[in-house]
Amino acid sequence: MSDNPYDVLGVTKTASADEIKKAYRRIAKESHPDLHPGDSTSEARFKAAGAAFELLKDPEKRARFDRGEIDASGQERPQERRFYRDFAEQADNPYRRDPRYEDFGDAEDIFAEFLRRQAGGQGSGHAQGQGGYGFRARGADAQYALEVPFLDAANGGSMRITLPGGGNLEVKIPKGVADGTTLRLRGKGGPGIGGGAPGDAYVTLSIQPHPIFRRERDDIVISLPITLYEATLGAKVEAPTIAGPVKVTIPKGASSGQTLRLRGRGVAAAGRAAGDQRIELQIVMPKQVDDRLADFMEDWAKSHPYDPRKGWRT
Repeated sequence: MSDNPYDVLGVTKTASADEIKKAYRRIAKESHPDLHPGDSTSEARFKAAGAAFELLKDPEKRARFDRGEIDASGQERPQERRFYRDFAEQADNPYRRDPRYEDFGDAEDIFAEFLRRQAGGQGSGHAQGQGGYGFRARGADAQYALEVPFLDAANGGSMRITLPGGGNLEVKIPKGVADGTTLRLRGKGGPGIGGGAPGDAYVTLSIQPHPIFRRERDDIVISLPITLYEATLGAKVEAPTIAGPVKVTIPKGASSGQTLRLRGRGVAAAGRAAGDQRIELQIVMPKQVDDRLADFMEDWAKSHPYDPRKGWRT
């Protein structure tokens, strides 16, 4: 399977935001794990489509991917010469590009060699302790993008970023973190020059959608399918929450769209009271209505007529 997000969603690079959204919804509907239990291929396609949509739905991330600044996972691509270029073009840099020195090579290469020598203690007669060309600078900051599973964002957790040059960077996910939050990891950026302090790492979080839960501020909302007889007679059924399943009571005579509320079962972000979980009931009819059910409903309708659309007429 290609890791190019456009290929994953089956759209062109010029596709509109609406076309991208439609393509994602189609794939998510076709390959949802609940519809294909045990099918690893469908599950992989579902996850890949979600990751591709998360990148392309953000105009800034999409533009950066198109320019080659980030990869399909949203992580920065290495730009090894950028740090030297920033310093090489400064006005006060004695090695700044000058027409008089064209025969001596690229100014960036000269400056890179200068930094290498200074860091290695190989300066000329004007050594660092003699007020000559001593150089010390803070390391460059690093920018990363990280996709976080919905439940990890709600409950908190820890993830790792694989760095372009190898190695890992551990990221602590705060409980209840919101989509688009940028975390600052002090001292986790580029190394300092000449004994300077390291830079910081900035990690922007993108929360992956969940097939069951959705978040509205600090509330968690789900649609809970119930049977016709559970709605008619009432029942106790199991409902998922971000902390695990719980038993809820379906009232007798429940209707589709009716909402049950579980206090304190939503997101508990630091410094705020926990939100609630709202359960929207959805009555699901059996796949086949047999003669017995049909005959019963006909007889019942004759003796118990009612009009749920009364008052809607114009």
